[in-house]
Amino acid sequence: MSALSDSELALVARNAEGMQGEASTQAYGELVQRFQPAVFSVCYRLLGERAEAEDLAQDAFIRAYQHLDRFDPNLPFGPWVRRIAANLCINRLHARQELQMPLEDEVYDPPAPAEQNPEAVRVQGETAEAVWLAICSLPPAYRVVIELSHFEGLSYSEIARALDLPLSDVKSHLFRARKRLAKLMRSYGT
Repeated sequence: MSALSDSELALVARNAEGMQGEASTQAYGELVQRFQPAVFSVCYRLLGERAEAEDLAQDAFIRAYQHLDRFDPNLPFGPWVRRIAANLCINRLHARQELQMPLEDEVYDPPAPAEQNPEAVRVQGETAEAVWLAICSLPPAYRVVIELSHFEGLSYSEIARALDLPLSDVKSHLFRARKRLAKLMRSYGT
């Protein structure tokens, strides 16, 4: 990830300078619009419930706004706000002492394959659902590194910065998470 683009830097600067009124609201609204899909994605993948993910994504942006003075404009904004979201989700999971996540029927929508062979569609859907269930069964610390690595595309060092963890912990969590996922996938017969 690179540092902020000029337009993102301008948006953050306008908010960090404590602009008041409509200009500040509009500038921050543009940041929210730009990064909301990624923040929601982190929350949803960690929590597994759409409504709760929407709430925590909104909370993440509120916290980010309240702490813009702590943001380093030489670093990318996306990982910073995703880290806030991930931490909120981890705290929520720990508060619930939850290791398993319920799935909402409406949410799971496997991608359609290029070919429309009904058997291929069924197998792909079953495989994708098995992967989703396996990820949902991981402990929160493993779930978050899988989310940031495989779904958000962050490097090990970016994950370490985003979660404020040593690089060795990120590597260890990813190794253990992948090992558990492989074992779970074998148990699902995929």
